[in-house]
Amino acid sequence: MNIAGTDIGGTFTDLVGCIDGKIVTSKTSTVPADPAEGVVETLRIAGCSMPSMGEVLHGCTIAINTVLERKGARTALLTTRGFRDIYSIGRGNRIEAFNLFFHRPKPLTERSLTFEIPERIDARGNVLTPLDGAAVEALIPELRDRGVGAIAICLLHAYANPAHEKRAGAILRKALPDAFITLSHEILREYREYERTSTTVLNAYVGPRVKTYLRRLADRLEREKFRGKIQIMRSNGGVMSVGLAATQPVAMMESGPVAGMIAAGRLARDLFLDRCIGFDMGGTTAKTTLITGGIPAIEEGYVIGGAASGQPMQLPVVDIVEVGAGGGSIAWIDADKGLHVGPQSAGADPGPACYGKGNDQPVVTDANLLLGRINPRRFLNGDMQLDVGLSERAIASKIAAPLGLAVHDAALGILRIADAAMSLAVRAVSVNKGVDPRDTVMIAFGGGGPLHASAIAREIFVPTVVIPKLPGTFSALGMLMAVWRQDFVRTLVGRLGALDAATVNAVFAELSAAAEEQLTREGISRSGAELTFHADLRYLGQEHAIPVPVTGAQLMTGDVSRLRAMFHDEHAKRYSQSAPDESMECVSVRLVVTAARRERERVVELWMNEPWQPEAEFEESRRRVVFADAAHPVEARVLWRPSLKSGMVVNGPAVIEEPNATTLLHPGDAATISAAGHIIIRIG
Repeated sequence: MNIAGTDIGGTFTDLVGCIDGKIVTSKTSTVPADPAEGVVETLRIAGCSMPSMGEVLHGCTIAINTVLERKGARTALLTTRGFRDIYSIGRGNRIEAFNLFFHRPKPLTERSLTFEIPERIDARGNVLTPLDGAAVEALIPELRDRGVGAIAICLLHAYANPAHEKRAGAILRKALPDAFITLSHEILREYREYERTSTTVLNAYVGPRVKTYLRRLADRLEREKFRGKIQIMRSNGGVMSVGLAATQPVAMMESGPVAGMIAAGRLARDLFLDRCIGFDMGGTTAKTTLITGGIPAIEEGYVIGGAASGQPMQLPVVDIVEVGAGGGSIAWIDADKGLHVGPQSAGADPGPACYGKGNDQPVVTDANLLLGRINPRRFLNGDMQLDVGLSERAIASKIAAPLGLAVHDAALGILRIADAAMSLAVRAVSVNKGVDPRDTVMIAFGGGGPLHASAIAREIFVPTVVIPKLPGTFSALGMLMAVWRQDFVRTLVGRLGALDAATVNAVFAELSAAAEEQLTREGISRSGAELTFHADLRYLGQEHAIPVPVTGAQLMTGDVSRLRAMFHDEHAKRYSQSAPDESMECVSVRLVVTAARRERERVVELWMNEPWQPEAEFEESRRRVVFADAAHPVEARVLWRPSLKSGMVVNGPAVIEEPNATTLLHPGDAATISAAGHIIIRIG
């Protein structure tokens, strides 16, 4: 089956496809006004015949950008009477205790658009006060008059019994058919009232914009005679149908970045690497995550826009730390003459100054170009010519002159600040989690990852860097490896060893039924799906829990010694200590349903590991490149990656160019071309 993975970034739209058993790639500038056009353009450049395509996998940043830019729909929130301010109050902790400018998350819906409904269900699911349907109907004129485009309904304890939410949703959906309505139990069946409310509001807030985009994408592909399936990348590392994505867009917040981490995990397994750091630098941001045993870390919660003042989302997400430092990040000077890089980005339009589209603000790409690290004639395989003079003019006027620096010193300063910011992100997924970077390997990809990886590895003492094949389109490649995945959760609170067997069995049965229903709706055969249960356990008195795999309900009732031992081991692995004598409790049960695409994975796996054959005659030149001293450029070898043979060793200083990326070797580095064509760099 012919398939393609497409990834929309802030600057470029990438594609990797498997057409007639062969891997094809393409890259084009993102079209901010209509991102779907960029997707179609990558398909055209790659030579994909749309009528013969069976599947298009897609990842984008539409949902998360809608939140970060606060450009979502006018959203109303309906909650249980007496709990109107839960969403605005949030948590009482102050994450940044010494930040004088700290502020709590700003709700995405106004308090005047938060409405109370007379109803009450207790934590066991028992109805205490029936829902007042007339009160719901009375809100309809005001919702219509105030131009509400989305409605989030999150009632107290709806995770235990969603009957009232279903009834309220039915009333509003009938009266307001054009509104995007989200019911909390349809997104999340788990306690933690604030996080559940925030997740529900997030889904409603981004819903109209994402739904419109997905419809436009489907229509655009249909006009190209595409008759296959569209699958959307989820934040948890799996994919879902475009129909499910249109109703649960909150599940695609980190849609694009996670795909690259999935591919990095697969490469780590192929290279028998236990602990890795995936590092993806694109045009707008740099992303990093910790990969253990080939599996990217997944957290049961995430904060969009920063841990201190962002929007909580209580869904499984690949644990990615993101920083606003990419190839298009703008360098600027503050009022106190301090030099900064990002988080503002020039994006795809107008892009860096060297693109010649009218931007006079210097960005990271301009600095790399001016210092000789990027070839102006081979950018995007020569399809885009870069103007070094424009880069020099932008850096000179905006940075060098105001600071009294030589222009090359200013350019080097821009890169050092960007590298320092990205190093902090890598520390956050390693040192901050108790992992010594010296015991890891960095897998670097994205358009800018190979260019900056060596400097970042030096900064935090990572000894080895791997640059995979197709690093510039690696995230799109990861989509071809992603499985269909859906997560389900039910709250189940009780002390381990005292859980009621009937209650536990009922929870497992309910989760299994929900999975069967979703598989049927998605047209996936039960025989091709894998169901994995996890129990969220913690020591009594702890706030957060750790998911532990369980084979069935019987493991949680009766003799629980095996489950206790599994939890102690996992706790020790995560936190380097455990407390075997402490009492334990369960807080919820999770079910992860996956359906692998064996044929697709097999083709990509074979390509990732097939013996490397040079695609061109050996090609080498030399040019002067600035590394540590702007006043003394170094004569560096310049090699064309497609012409290098496996087993070849390249000593730095050197620049290894390829169609969609550039790998920079600092003096003292030594790179070896592996048997499969990956670049293995030993940091000097």
